[in-house]
Amino acid sequence: MDKQNPFLFKEISNSEHWRVPEIILTQCLKYPDRKIIEFIDGPEWTFMDLKIKSLQKARILKSLNLKAGDNLTVIIEDPKEFILYWIASNFLGVMFIALNTAIKGKGLLHQINTSKSKHVIVENLFFDEVNNLKNIYKLDVEILNCGELKNKELVKESEVTFGKLSDNVCTMFTSGTSGPSKGVMMPNAHCVLFAVGTIENYELKHDHIFYISLPLFHANGLFMQLLACIITGAKAIIRNRFSASNWLKDIRKYDVTHTNMLGAIAAFVVAQPPSEYDKDHKLAVIGSAPLPSEPERIFRQRFGVKQVLPLYGMTEVNIPIYGLKNEIGNGKCGKVYEKYFEVEIRNPENDSRVNDGEVGEIMVRPKQAFGFMSGYMGMPEKTIESWRNFWFHTGDAGIRELSGHFTFVDRIKDCIRRRGENISSYEVEQAFLEIPYITEAAAYAVSAEGGDGMEDEVMVALMANKDISINFVELLALAKSNLAKFAIPKYLRIMEEFPKTQTGKIQKNKLREQGVTVDTWQNINI
Repeated sequence: MDKQNPFLFKEISNSEHWRVPEIILTQCLKYPDRKIIEFIDGPEWTFMDLKIKSLQKARILKSLNLKAGDNLTVIIEDPKEFILYWIASNFLGVMFIALNTAIKGKGLLHQINTSKSKHVIVENLFFDEVNNLKNIYKLDVEILNCGELKNKELVKESEVTFGKLSDNVCTMFTSGTSGPSKGVMMPNAHCVLFAVGTIENYELKHDHIFYISLPLFHANGLFMQLLACIITGAKAIIRNRFSASNWLKDIRKYDVTHTNMLGAIAAFVVAQPPSEYDKDHKLAVIGSAPLPSEPERIFRQRFGVKQVLPLYGMTEVNIPIYGLKNEIGNGKCGKVYEKYFEVEIRNPENDSRVNDGEVGEIMVRPKQAFGFMSGYMGMPEKTIESWRNFWFHTGDAGIRELSGHFTFVDRIKDCIRRRGENISSYEVEQAFLEIPYITEAAAYAVSAEGGDGMEDEVMVALMANKDISINFVELLALAKSNLAKFAIPKYLRIMEEFPKTQTGKIQKNKLREQGVTVDTWQNINI
């Protein structure tokens, strides 16, 4: 760690101090006047503001008879309220369960039931929907309006508790792409390790400015970014909702030096029209999921960002793989963060190691005590299923190259096996997404005609601009230049909308169930 940083939480080099409330309270006491968070179109908070406002929320929670070991579920989009309830929960030793505000209906019902909280604090925007859900399904839980709690009579200032290193302090739910979402229980050390990874691999310092565009109910936004700022004293810039059209304006206005962007966020940014100000900023580091070569090139050349650092991780296992500085990613994840993790590619059927260059399952285990999730909330069978033979099974297919670099291939269930080759649905999708009038793509396997179930054909469902007349032959020709021969799809289908999870992920399992439909075009030359 950087010993020259005057605002760095000094004890961070000793993992025995990896307790979120200890870090936050210490920084607030040592550097009360340090400006640590600025909200776009909103206030600016010092560490002292953070302490005073969070303790006020802790008094509210105490008045609800919440105590150490209890669970608290929140459905809050406003980052100001979210941050304060997060810190207040940590002060009291209460498990903070953050739900994605986009989740609705049965998915939301499942998460509330799984959470086992006596209280759910809901932002006014979502209150009626959640309260109706309680009434319909007779939920034994109190739904509290976040705005109304501000007027609640407070108890006397409560005693701050730190708890144990192993204590679960936060739960966040997976997206539930292939089944019911799972609540990932996160110990103190797991939360802090997200931040430590950012600090060490991004070389984050007190004079840097971090633009947080990801939601705080994701580990990346809350721990990789905000907590990393709190530990180092770097200033966090927070926008309520991500805006691609405002991204560059914000980067320039606030002299941002660092940011993270995952998934569609990167695509939305590079799709913005070029501007004379594209290189007029101080942004030096972008952390991202592995990017195809074209968007990475755009960030480096068009926007002039020197460091575009890929990474691989998930809520359950932290971030065990980071890209290296001054290295072109070209879709690779990077190398193992060996200080805290082991990563291997193994056969998912028998857990045996596969050779470098061969596809297998990415398996991870921690070197740091409590640096992983402690399990899935209320789903011990899922915990056992994912954690076998002393390795966490990510469910992701990947390759380790001789150089030690790792490449993400696909979710294992989304891999396509054809003519003896493993095909990445991601790579097929990218080939079509480079076509200007294609807006979304989903590649998946369908059974080969007359096959024995061991051989697949490639099918791609697409969404396109509505004013475009689709010629499938021309469409395929455009995509073929970026595809291996064995990956060229046999079937193409234009859809008006995709089946999606409530977090916006395409449900390929439902597309696979539909199979080859009457509106499917077949490539007869394959």
